[in-house]
Amino acid sequence: MTYLSMQGITKYYPGVVANNAVTFEVEQGEIHALVGENGAGKSTLMKILYGLEQPDAGQIAFDGQQVSIPNPYAAIRMGIGMVHQHFQLIPSLTVGENIALGFETRKGLFVDQKTVNERVQALSQQYGLAVDPTQRVADLSVGIRQRVEILKMLYRDARLLILDEPSAVLTPQEVDTLFDVIQNLVQQGCTAIFITHKLREVMAICQRATILRRGEVVGTLKVAETTPTEIARMMVGSDVDTVQLTSESHPGPLQLQLENVSAEDDRRLPVLKGINLSIHGGEIVGLAGVEGNGQHELLEVLIGLRKLRAGTITIGDTNVTAFDGRKRREHGLALIPEDRNHEGLSNDLTIWENMAVTRYYRAPQSQGSVMRIGRLKDAARDLMKRFDVRATSHDTVVGTLSGGNAQKVVIARELADTPRALIAAQPTRGLDIGAARFVHEQLVDLRNQGVGILLISADLDELLAVCDRLVVLFEGRIVGSLRRQDATREQLGLLMAGRTTEQAGVVS
Repeated sequence: MTYLSMQGITKYYPGVVANNAVTFEVEQGEIHALVGENGAGKSTLMKILYGLEQPDAGQIAFDGQQVSIPNPYAAIRMGIGMVHQHFQLIPSLTVGENIALGFETRKGLFVDQKTVNERVQALSQQYGLAVDPTQRVADLSVGIRQRVEILKMLYRDARLLILDEPSAVLTPQEVDTLFDVIQNLVQQGCTAIFITHKLREVMAICQRATILRRGEVVGTLKVAETTPTEIARMMVGSDVDTVQLTSESHPGPLQLQLENVSAEDDRRLPVLKGINLSIHGGEIVGLAGVEGNGQHELLEVLIGLRKLRAGTITIGDTNVTAFDGRKRREHGLALIPEDRNHEGLSNDLTIWENMAVTRYYRAPQSQGSVMRIGRLKDAARDLMKRFDVRATSHDTVVGTLSGGNAQKVVIARELADTPRALIAAQPTRGLDIGAARFVHEQLVDLRNQGVGILLISADLDELLAVCDRLVVLFEGRIVGSLRRQDATREQLGLLMAGRTTEQAGVVS
């Protein structure tokens, strides 16, 4: 039975047709994937369904009735809920307060928080979403925060859930838990639209998939009757092969070394405990681990944002432990940060300004204390060509770029001068197939040029595809090290859960 029908949906923006006569139908009780490259029109279509945007043409029918959805409040009242990729939670409030916000049960003028918490607790038990209604959101892991987002929709009696890139910030274990939750929701009467770039997830959990390309539907397929290769071909318009290391590494000189590195977290508790890690030129070392085991703090230690309690950091043959971030860069360190929007780019600045921020003060870009704007713009133009940044000009504001092109700006800036060592943190998070392939190609090319690369990723498929070695971080310690050809997802998962190398079956 057709539960949702969007017919002939068209949406124009200045100079862009985001959706062109899109027809999208979802059956009751199914998990329906909506896939396509960045900029294909997925988000616009779902914003229209959730009332965040209004279509220029087309009609929507939901649960047998023609509907108009002027705003998100109207969508929620109809039973349509959306779990956004970037969580819409207030960290200083409790779980219960976040879930009920705007829909509180009241006693007179006051919120009846006890009744709210009891209902949240009942919903969490009913749907297998264990949370503590009294806990502050700021103290929760990413995986638990996502449960809160889902519960927020269920609290509002949502029957159709739009899940926007729900696994983008989750570890493999959390993804498995999320899949169990979604399937449980469907068994209890919900219907789900699953927006994702990860075709393995489409194959694992969805019944049908609708593919968008350049604002138009190119097909709807039964997942059981197709393959990831066919879906990828429809998304991109041509065959797309994943990058896979085929050559053995030939490690060169030591480029980055951590010896007995220990550090504290923001609460002054030990978070890194005696880390020893060596990365040679010509190899990609992958760092795996469940989020919250010290990856973020290790990244901050490496780039000079967090002080060491003990240990040393060496780039090439220089001890840089006491150096700030700029001096470490000048000695050959480069960084692709884990959150490009908040840590890698200024969305209000242009492409050339973002590309200039790490070198504007150096010759030939500057002479004395005067920046040579012409040279900076020329350099940005050259980098845009070299790294295929698709934009009208170097004066384009970065905030208007797609996720893939924004990431290319970061990569172009960091690789403009070939570094000694590169730290790539979650470099393909939220990117589509084509953009992710581009990033992987850049990493492999750098590795072949003799750069030492540390790849921090929550995506085991990514680590197993492009890394020469993998190390696992658990509770601030490195608990295992494996060669790529000897590693399996199961072994890595056990190590990430705190098992010993013997328990995980790792051969030394």
